[in-house]
Amino acid sequence: MKKTIVLIDGMGGGIGAQLTSKLRELAGTGIELVALGTNSAATERMLKAGADRGATGENAIRVSVGLGDVIVGPIGIVISNGMMGEITPLMAEAILAARGERILVPVAQGHFTLVGTDSAPVGRLVTLAAEEAVFRLKRATDPD
Repeated sequence: MKKTIVLIDGMGGGIGAQLTSKLRELAGTGIELVALGTNSAATERMLKAGADRGATGENAIRVSVGLGDVIVGPIGIVISNGMMGEITPLMAEAILAARGERILVPVAQGHFTLVGTDSAPVGRLVTLAAEEAVFRLKRATDPD
């Protein structure tokens, strides 16, 4: 059975689309990519970037986040009312409670500051997150 990476994004879906493309490049078709958007524009961009399937909205995220062996997205997905209010408290709670490992891209948010993180360009952060997600999946499937 294929391992699954769940990608979560909102707003315009730009980071989610970049993550989807990079993950598809690094892992090929050996993984399933599930795009979960807070809105239809974000979901559509991730699907166009190569996600296998997608769903939109609070309930879809709360139900489907559990599919992921790894969950990837901008840091705002785990903060209540993050991403300009697109992440509801129930969504953030479901993402944090899901069984998959979370890999978060530390992109700037207007209402908090991440101290101790590099101020790398978003493209570099996306690459690092995608590489870490693929590494985590491979580590979980390699026999010891």
